[in-house]
Amino acid sequence: MKEIKKTAGIETKCLHAGYTPKNGEPRVMPIVQSTTYVYDSTNEVADVFDDPTLGLIYSRFANPTTDAVEKKIAALEGAAAAMCTSSGQAASLLSVLNICEAGDSFIASSSIYGGTINLFGFTLKKMGIECIWVDVNASEEELNAAFKENTKCVFGETIANPALTVLDIEKWARVAHAHNVPLIVDNTFATPVLCRPIEWGADIVVHSTSKYMDGHAVQCGGVIADSGKFNWENGKFPCLSEPDESYHGVVYTKQYPDAPYLTKARMQLMRDFGCYPAAHSSFLLNLGLETLAVRMPVYCENALKVAALLKSSDKVESVSYPGMEGDRYHELAKKYLPLGSSGVISFSIKGGRAQAVRFMDNLELASNEVHVADIRTCVLHPASATHRQLSDEQLVAAGIDGGLIRFSVGLENIDDILADIKQAFDRI
Repeated sequence: MKEIKKTAGIETKCLHAGYTPKNGEPRVMPIVQSTTYVYDSTNEVADVFDDPTLGLIYSRFANPTTDAVEKKIAALEGAAAAMCTSSGQAASLLSVLNICEAGDSFIASSSIYGGTINLFGFTLKKMGIECIWVDVNASEEELNAAFKENTKCVFGETIANPALTVLDIEKWARVAHAHNVPLIVDNTFATPVLCRPIEWGADIVVHSTSKYMDGHAVQCGGVIADSGKFNWENGKFPCLSEPDESYHGVVYTKQYPDAPYLTKARMQLMRDFGCYPAAHSSFLLNLGLETLAVRMPVYCENALKVAALLKSSDKVESVSYPGMEGDRYHELAKKYLPLGSSGVISFSIKGGRAQAVRFMDNLELASNEVHVADIRTCVLHPASATHRQLSDEQLVAAGIDGGLIRFSVGLENIDDILADIKQAFDRI
């Protein structure tokens, strides 16, 4: 973060990016509820198929409402371009598949979200793509040693879900760039309000927009943002620097130099996979984006108070919250997340899984649900839910034990949140 250190109001300039109403137009971004678009001639349609950036073809991979949201998110992240997807998992998948194919490998932090661990470690393995797991705290020497000749990218999370480790973005970017590959960062928990990874050296940023960006749990979506800064003509990425025979022999780095990676993802992968969000979902996401800069500081403020309460309880084994002094990642949080570390806390309760379940079942205000980063306080037991498919060894690598609880602090009155935690403790 460079300019963001000076002000939390980065959305002031970005709020209307993508849709700026003119005289006589609606103040609220319209929903273009259409799958297709009309042209005056067959030749005009042919031109758009030759170059989809000239116009709209089909809402499987481009829609005016979603386009406006993509431009807004690109502005927020300081990116050259962005592409929305139907889920955060789809964004993570396409971000890797865009530059990796059978026979390639990539490196990922071992403490990332459990669903992404399954995606990378099992599904991509079946497609012939190897994921090399590296500890998030690895030294530069250890990171360098993990690279192979066929390694094409590096992946990590700004704030890991639910381990709440903090990625040393500058270090990971420096090592990735030394090997001529890009760094992809999942910035879901931080959002561009708290951290903009591109300013620290990241090349690609992904989000699950279902979380803080939406904030109200009303749409499922994801996004990929391309910094436009990586050198794709370094010899390691012929998929971008040589003709694409599936698209009239286009060379993305030549024809689309501002954002070749993102353009390829849309023209090739979104064309084939079609995991694009509906216009109405993008409209709902936009409503969440318009309050993001107001909500994030409140999440952080409430979470600090909850973390302090948990830290003081004799029924809690340990608390992980990077924004709290004494946390293992507090120094990194001060560097990358000076405005706050989101509203998500992980803590281990004494007594393991049984006590964790009893505590959660006794909460009254907080919802027990498979979601996080909402306006409402919610709680989840990762070992029983999001990370249920992981082996014991993978759980340890992801920083998860049977007593671990992911507590997502919402925007309710903080006294009510604290009271709910206290009464649940009293009942165990």
